[in-house]
Amino acid sequence: MPHLLDYAATCAGFSWDAIRAELQGLPDNRGLNIAHEAVDRHADGPLGDRVALQWLGADDAVRAITYAELKALSNRFANVLRELGIGAADTVCALAGRIPELYVAALGTLKNRSVFCPLFSAFGPEPIFQRLSRGDAKLLLTSERLYRLKVHPLRDKLPKLEHVLLTDAESHPEGGLLSLPERMAAASADFVIPPTDPEDVALLHFTSGTTGMPKGALHVHGAALVHYMTGKYVMDFHPDDVFWCTADPGWVTGTSYGIIAPLMHGIRNVVDEADFDAVRWCRILAEQHVSVWYTAPTAIRRFMRMGIEPVHDYDLSRLRVLHSVGEPLNPEAVVWGVKALGLPIHDNWWQTETGGIMIANFPAMEIRPGSMGRPLPGIEAAIVRRRNDGSVEPIEAPDVQGDLALRPGWPSMFRGYLHDEERYRKCFDGGWYLTGDLARRDADGYFWFVGRADDIIKTSGHMVGPFEVESTLMEHPAVAEAGVIGKPDPLIGEMVKAFVALKPGFAPGDDLRLELIGFARKKLGSAVAPKEIDFKPDLPKNKAGKIMRRLLKARELGLPEGDLSTLEDSA
Repeated sequence: MPHLLDYAATCAGFSWDAIRAELQGLPDNRGLNIAHEAVDRHADGPLGDRVALQWLGADDAVRAITYAELKALSNRFANVLRELGIGAADTVCALAGRIPELYVAALGTLKNRSVFCPLFSAFGPEPIFQRLSRGDAKLLLTSERLYRLKVHPLRDKLPKLEHVLLTDAESHPEGGLLSLPERMAAASADFVIPPTDPEDVALLHFTSGTTGMPKGALHVHGAALVHYMTGKYVMDFHPDDVFWCTADPGWVTGTSYGIIAPLMHGIRNVVDEADFDAVRWCRILAEQHVSVWYTAPTAIRRFMRMGIEPVHDYDLSRLRVLHSVGEPLNPEAVVWGVKALGLPIHDNWWQTETGGIMIANFPAMEIRPGSMGRPLPGIEAAIVRRRNDGSVEPIEAPDVQGDLALRPGWPSMFRGYLHDEERYRKCFDGGWYLTGDLARRDADGYFWFVGRADDIIKTSGHMVGPFEVESTLMEHPAVAEAGVIGKPDPLIGEMVKAFVALKPGFAPGDDLRLELIGFARKKLGSAVAPKEIDFKPDLPKNKAGKIMRRLLKARELGLPEGDLSTLEDSA
């Protein structure tokens, strides 16, 4: 039976204090620590021998880590940090694939009251440098291959990076690098989590903006209340569930719901190291007896395009709830879920900044295909508009498009953008957090996503800022200017497309196009680099010299060009 049966009654009787009372807290009233709630309270109780992480290697190796073992391993990592002088509020970055060491490091970092910052391993050197530098990273956990390939060339430009722990070095290499296995073997498995204030910073997640450097959103230990509550009401976790979140911890979903939420509920959490493979994924769902599955629309569209209907070829009898996140889920995908998986797919909405799910289609609620669902208990959402005097007012009438806004104060709300207080303040106005998304609300309180207010690109579940891609392309000796947009793609949501103006002496052609794509992939990684490049003699700019991406997109898609009064060449 779902935890949330009566939406209105649950919302009416909801309080964050009641959710807090369902957690244990640190002994002797020493505060609230995410890792204690996710690991230690289970390890010290009747769930100690239960599998916490069911890790599936890309080479088909399998490793089961119990809650008791996870406590000992994360304790060792916390002691490693302490021995290296990494303390409270110091940033620990992890650049790794979905390997057990990444999950141990996340939890050990939280135990030490340091700040955990996961980085997507497919990033190229430039995005990695930006995040290590802006995040003030003092320690980096990574593999020998990733370090040599993507970090070593940048090391001289990272004076705050004091230590690099290599996950696969059996002994300490030369050059000031450290072996994680050697350090872990020498560390104690006993660790007492220091007093932790719920407002202590726990997590740093970077999200790309449309201009400037990536934004570093700061989240606190108190966010655990939202992780736990959404695991209960949205994921509908029950004690015997087996959960699989396909997101990489380099993205906020892979941390909030790939690590924290399932472990807070003491269930078995499946982790697959390998990249997407339809047959492999079907096999995992069947063989691991997955009961709750959280994935992305991109993966769902891939299944749809391949014509695969797993329910006919695999035993999915344990699967009872499917969730999707990352970008709006097409209505036809919800219908496809019933046909191909035997269950509808529940879409939900949230952001890096919100730290957890804010609007959802709940298991016991009617699904309206294409809708984000309804706000979580304890979350006040609204559609708002700006008045002529600049103030913000909620739109009460249904089905009117406006800005999606949330009333501040939920526990997982980001507490700032690192080193950018002004940008943080601009997110709030008139007593609301303005999400930057456009939406509408129907007469029954269901919210419907309309579009992003800015021009950030969502591709395969990743958030790509055009500025990062443009800046990298302009590092190539042939490129004078670059403008980047998201082009709708039925498989990956949006394709990153670049428009390039060349320097004198360079001629457009297929060879140069392939060279630029390869150049960008090497610098940025395949997830961020453009998949299409068009050459233009000039790029449209406004009178301030800023490239007008919206005009590039309108012309590419044959849409109305809108107001051209600010165009550089206009009269």
